[in-house]
Amino acid sequence: MATKSILNKKSLTFLETYLNNASPTGYEWDGQKIWMNYLEPYVDTFIIDHYGTAVGVINPDAPYKVVIEGHADEISWYVNYITEDGLIYVIRNGGSDHQIAPSKRVNIHTKKRIVKGIFGWPAIHTRDKSKEETPKLDNIFIDVGCKNKDEVEKLGVHVGCVITYPDEFMVLNKKNFVCRALDNRMGGFMIAEVARLLKENKKELPFGLYITNSVQEEIGLRGAEMITQTIKPDLAIVTDVCHDTTTPMIDKKKEGEIKSGEGPVISYAPAVQNKLRELIIDTAEGHDIPFQRLAASRATGTDTDAFAYSNGGVPSALISLALRYMHTTVEMVHQDDVENVIKLIYNTLLKIDPKKGFSYFD
Repeated sequence: MATKSILNKKSLTFLETYLNNASPTGYEWDGQKIWMNYLEPYVDTFIIDHYGTAVGVINPDAPYKVVIEGHADEISWYVNYITEDGLIYVIRNGGSDHQIAPSKRVNIHTKKRIVKGIFGWPAIHTRDKSKEETPKLDNIFIDVGCKNKDEVEKLGVHVGCVITYPDEFMVLNKKNFVCRALDNRMGGFMIAEVARLLKENKKELPFGLYITNSVQEEIGLRGAEMITQTIKPDLAIVTDVCHDTTTPMIDKKKEGEIKSGEGPVISYAPAVQNKLRELIIDTAEGHDIPFQRLAASRATGTDTDAFAYSNGGVPSALISLALRYMHTTVEMVHQDDVENVIKLIYNTLLKIDPKKGFSYFD
């Protein structure tokens, strides 16, 4: 017998609106406003820093501070060079994949409006099959339908304009969410749902809860680095995405075996504090929440690292969501995993006792 979904119609409407909005690294503010408007009924106050990280706070006067965190930004491009015949060459803003660019439609964000464009590519008939060129950063280009540079600039396009893909939310086979930028606006969605459940279930926490949607993760965890110094948390649970390694061309001996639909992914890494991780595992086992395990050699590559190594060391853990086709416009996650990550964070919070702490010597 299928269990009842914890996501309601309002949740799913928010998810679709939030995902469809562009939120490129360094330009996250419109997405943050959507997120804060949804979160507002479930928190007591907000913290907003100078670069756009947004934090909803429950129990702001409590001395013990717990963070649950995702990041708000998506990968994108910058206009880097406009040729005299009106073509646009780009550089990355985050880990944008040059190989998926040809034939994609784009939105160029100018001061006054969005300018539509396309990543052009030579027709198959005109290419030399004996020395076929692959898409590279120096040969992909955007065409906005202009004859020359002057026409492009009259549209408001200039060097430094940010470029995103317009691909929007859809559901595959009833249970799979697909969109660009699930990495990691799904994290922002999931922590917001935790706040909603706490409010609706009238749960009182013995600590301050800081629901944190950080900016600039895609270019080096920068938003988390900044906001952890502002919050100065005692504990952090971070959620991000990891690779579903069952898709073609991924080496499981190198990447491990993780499968979408098989549950939240709990990481083992130097930055992950062992006692906090074991509390999360005990919570999963106690609530029959399926989970998977993932090992990182040195760093998680997520905001977990930024929180863990801040403020003299903050006990931190990472709960990930298995994702297919990362950094493409068709990123995909399973709804069951989304709901189980929410349940796992929610139930872990209910087990945290500030009096016990997470010292190895307690």
